[in-house]
Amino acid sequence: MEKTSKIYIAGHRGLVGSAIWRSLQNKGYANLIGKSHAELDLLNPSAVKDFFEKEKPEFVVLAAAKVGGIIANNTYRADFIYENLQIQQNVIGESFRHNVKKLLFLGSTCIYPKNAPQPMPESALLTGELEQTNEPYAIAKIAGLKMCESFNLQYGTNYIAVMPTNLYGPNDNFHPENSHVLPAMIYKIHKAKCEGADVLELWGTGEPLREFLWSEDMADACVYCLENINYKDVKSHINIGTGKEISIANLAALVAKTIGYNGKIIFDSSKPNGTMRKLCDVSKIQAMGWRHKIEIEEGVEKLYEWYLKNERR
Repeated sequence: MEKTSKIYIAGHRGLVGSAIWRSLQNKGYANLIGKSHAELDLLNPSAVKDFFEKEKPEFVVLAAAKVGGIIANNTYRADFIYENLQIQQNVIGESFRHNVKKLLFLGSTCIYPKNAPQPMPESALLTGELEQTNEPYAIAKIAGLKMCESFNLQYGTNYIAVMPTNLYGPNDNFHPENSHVLPAMIYKIHKAKCEGADVLELWGTGEPLREFLWSEDMADACVYCLENINYKDVKSHINIGTGKEISIANLAALVAKTIGYNGKIIFDSSKPNGTMRKLCDVSKIQAMGWRHKIEIEEGVEKLYEWYLKNERR
């Protein structure tokens, strides 16, 4: 990949896409293409076809997706499977028809069975039942991964699928109902502090363990894969994470300490926990020379600072 290579980042305004954009810019890549949803509807096959015919990107990063937390995934099940399948079908299909040199597809570790061995190796894929609350999203991401793999095997393309763990960082979604656990927690605990609430209730038991990766670390991993890793060398998808985990209860305590909230946090055990444990086996990506830099304590501080500057309400 040359510094002048034309690189299309689908989803360049999102949490991961924006971080990848900045990472590429910081490394001197100057020919980046990004389109907002208003400029390019990735659900529209004709629009995607026209875009590829006009722009002719050499490299593609597919970071665009419909995403959300437990509530959104469980409520809008049809939207999550339909929209993600459609986006993937259009972007991967046009990448093939226009001879893109390399494509990077971003999935999620929710592709793994709910009872997968811990930490979850890449080989755990399709070995058991998925977590019910986000099954439609997971199936869509598995389909995208297998689509990349199938083009590689049949046509010799160079499409790499990376499966990030739970991500957080600048440009995160802090909506209290459809965001992921960490930004939602920051929003709720900050609100409780501002309102002087003595007690704050969170969903679940607090017992599930989660792994969190700073989005800019994820972006660096993606650029590292674009520059250094080819499908023929790995012959499968790649987990990207920290290899470390924290309980939801301990995460809530960390966020409360960071924000300065001194009230009591209780958990509503009648609400779903999701998968009890989702730790990545990151031995493959580490053996290839990449490791994360930002630990969760520093990351929570950085995200809260960003929230105060950009999203506080």
